[in-house]
Amino acid sequence: MRAMVWFRSDLRIRDNPALHHACREADEGVVAAYAVCPAQWQAHDWGAARADFVLRHVAALSRELEGRRIALRMLTTPDFAGLPQRLLDLAGEHHCQRLFFNREYEVNELRRDAAVTSLFEGHGLQVRAFHDQLALEPDAVLTGSGGPYTVYTPFRRAWERVFEDSAGPEVLPAPRARPHMLGKPDPVPPLPAGLPGKARADLWPAGENTAGRRLQAFVERRLTGYHASRDLPAEEGTSRLSPYLACGVLSVRQCLRAALEANRGRLTSGDKGVLTWIGELIWREFYRHILIRFPRVSMHRPFRLETDRLPWRDDERGLSAWCEGRTGFPIVDAGMRQLAETGWMHNRLRMIVAMFLTKDLFIDWRLGERHFMRHLVDGDLASNNGGWQWSASTGTDAAPYFRIFNPVAQSRRWDPEGAFVRRFVPELADVPADRIHEPDEATRRRAGYPAPIVDHAAARAYVLSVFRPGAAAASSGGLPRATEPARKSPRGRGTPGGAGARRSE
Repeated sequence: MRAMVWFRSDLRIRDNPALHHACREADEGVVAAYAVCPAQWQAHDWGAARADFVLRHVAALSRELEGRRIALRMLTTPDFAGLPQRLLDLAGEHHCQRLFFNREYEVNELRRDAAVTSLFEGHGLQVRAFHDQLALEPDAVLTGSGGPYTVYTPFRRAWERVFEDSAGPEVLPAPRARPHMLGKPDPVPPLPAGLPGKARADLWPAGENTAGRRLQAFVERRLTGYHASRDLPAEEGTSRLSPYLACGVLSVRQCLRAALEANRGRLTSGDKGVLTWIGELIWREFYRHILIRFPRVSMHRPFRLETDRLPWRDDERGLSAWCEGRTGFPIVDAGMRQLAETGWMHNRLRMIVAMFLTKDLFIDWRLGERHFMRHLVDGDLASNNGGWQWSASTGTDAAPYFRIFNPVAQSRRWDPEGAFVRRFVPELADVPADRIHEPDEATRRRAGYPAPIVDHAAARAYVLSVFRPGAAAASSGGLPRATEPARKSPRGRGTPGGAGARRSE
């Protein structure tokens, strides 16, 4: 039997269920495939940072596979529509009887995989699909009535119970070298033109071994203090593993195993830093369970359907100021400039800037979600969408609309000396710590820094009035809706922060 492995958001040879089982079952040979779909990537708001990161990992994966006598063949097609036939043709070229892949759960990807499966089975070929993105399968964590959890804390308790009753995180080994190679590897194509943002290969090196070393260094040096330092943007307190999780260079099982080993096998007790990071990994699981059970969040719809009638503001100038980091709120501007310069943003800042856009400016969360996806190296639909909806109070939460961050108070709390602000807002570099979070008018003029574009107290009062029970449904006029309240067509994925305004580290 010959097998074909279709790589997608699982760019690794270790702990890869599809690759593992293909190599176990195929006695004659294995060939691999990866598809580049420029138009689909643009439709899914891929930016240059993410696409470049992925393609560099595809090249690294190709070298790893070649060392095991597995050729990675590249397929290029504008969008998903052309993929089923291209994959079938490649299987026919190498006389493969079975196709192996790991499941993806976004709407467009589910439709794509259903079309591929139908075509292959219609030609008498077998398709084997495996769960990979989650530590626990989608139907493993359910309420007593058999439904999905929609609030994180009870989900976490249930997840921990199910996980502790399981055999633990099985991490599959890399496959052995095959007896011979089917065909030859294809060169990886260059970065498609026209993607927004910029690539930063210097900040985000590629390779499965690089990701493994980063995980090991985080566990050894920063994990035990993670709970205390993760909210401080001026410090190296987070893992920065979200880009590697987002494109599947690391698996969540590898991360969980490393955390448990550091905590002497304990999941719910022990070192506080370890437990906090495990909680972040469970947030990632939670948002994927939400995406699977509520596919509307893949289609530009709010989780809380009643919030679809909120009178979002039409404010192109405010949106531009937010995107460009010139709102007049130093911590917001520093976060947005960090995103533009590095393709990444500290998790605490993701919450602050998302809350500012949706609560202070009252601009549709979907515009912020799209901007993040176009610039984040760790762009991931489930985490990004979940985070933005959490911040906008349209998503999963027990009492969401009361949660409105004061950006000045957040800045003083999490960047007390202004070190992070000075790094990314250099015009304020000489401003003392007691004034940098809320510069007075004279300081702003000297520095050439803009005045605040909104009055936080007034904005907070307005948002609370709109969000009170019944207010959104009763709104029939008021402020005009945002320029683009929802994009027209469903999308499959936006990629493991990992990334989102709420949790992606």
